[in-house]
Amino acid sequence: MPYLCSRREWLARLALAGLAAPVSLPARFFERATAAPNPLPSAPAAFSSQEEALLDDIERAACRYFWEQAGKGTGMVKDRALAGGHDSRTLSSIAATGFGLSALAIAVSRGWRSEKDARTRVRDTLRFLWEKMPHERGFFYHFVDMNTAERRFRSEVSSIDSSILLCGAIAAAEYFRDSEISHLARAIYERVDWPWLLDGALTLSMGWKPKTGFLEARWDTYSELMMIYLLGLGSPTHPLPAACWDAWRRPIFHDYGLSYIGARAPLFVHQYSHAWFDFRGKRDRYANYFQNSILATQAHKRFCLGLRKQFPDYSDRLWGITASDSSHGYVGWGGPPAMGPIDGTLVPAAAGGSLPFLPQDCALVLETMRRSYGRRAWHRYGLLDAFNPLTGWYDADVLGIDLGIMALMAENARTGFVWNTFMKNPAAQRGMARAGFHPE
Repeated sequence: MPYLCSRREWLARLALAGLAAPVSLPARFFERATAAPNPLPSAPAAFSSQEEALLDDIERAACRYFWEQAGKGTGMVKDRALAGGHDSRTLSSIAATGFGLSALAIAVSRGWRSEKDARTRVRDTLRFLWEKMPHERGFFYHFVDMNTAERRFRSEVSSIDSSILLCGAIAAAEYFRDSEISHLARAIYERVDWPWLLDGALTLSMGWKPKTGFLEARWDTYSELMMIYLLGLGSPTHPLPAACWDAWRRPIFHDYGLSYIGARAPLFVHQYSHAWFDFRGKRDRYANYFQNSILATQAHKRFCLGLRKQFPDYSDRLWGITASDSSHGYVGWGGPPAMGPIDGTLVPAAAGGSLPFLPQDCALVLETMRRSYGRRAWHRYGLLDAFNPLTGWYDADVLGIDLGIMALMAENARTGFVWNTFMKNPAAQRGMARAGFHPE
């Protein structure tokens, strides 16, 4: 199969921005629609010793990827690599690099990597980003060469991927407490000109290209966008207007007896902002977004179980579809409602990235994948990006962003480590305050 550019959310996001919201309701309806049916978990989930061992293996394998599949002297992490390692590709994504910076902190906290080595890697990465990485008003290109920083695939200056990178840099700076790391992370973040990407509106453009300017697609409907706006609101140098937080739509979906703010998009839209920003026990005037992601994940599980007659591999122990590789290339699939040519493929990052929301349900899925399919689905960097037990297709690759969301959310579900580290940052706190978050 030819390698199709893993533009990840890029295609999915562009499609998302052009879709009309299925339901548009005034703000007064949101609180009722997203009311929590059960008490909100206020502490990390309690996993069995067997589950802890599995999550340990998943995190350790992902951290190994971020250590091994990065440019020497640059720290830029590969977009993807062969599951067994020994990959010669040099394509890096700035989002994978952001996940990698947080993964370095996890690896040190868990004793898998020496603090000295990790600190050096973080310094090298931030120096490269500050001194040599091409940027536009502080925003970085989505894809670059991991050794030279040359722009690849004519990719866009990306608002979401830059935000993932910034979150990783902030988390690393808060953990390592090194003067140079702190200075570089702050300088990289404070260089970003958030209002520029508004292009005269109150919602952000998804990106910019040198020859054509701003992308028409905008972050104007619920998705993984929360991290972008919160970083922009928290900036001490080029902040977004507070009104931007209210400018994006929050459509209500009604699926399987559940009502939640959602989007016709893969499951990752309910995961990514939660990797760093801690929404537990907080709400703005619209919703408790942590509880909202619980409801959305429950709806996704029920959606998958509803496909069992068509795809008998799906069960209570085996479910989960989000944007991933497939036997036909990269697909932005999932549901509800159904998106993409769903064919029975399973995507570990669907359950892995949702561990804080449905801890036991998601851990059971990961345990089943490892136990029943591990001979072909588990390699040096953990679970493959995707596989299909019905057809016998197993991906050759792992993707940095999928390993990243699994590692960070596994650690958050177990200890809250990434949340607790990242939320020490004044800009993160200021962003949430300006958005109107308060204890529930």
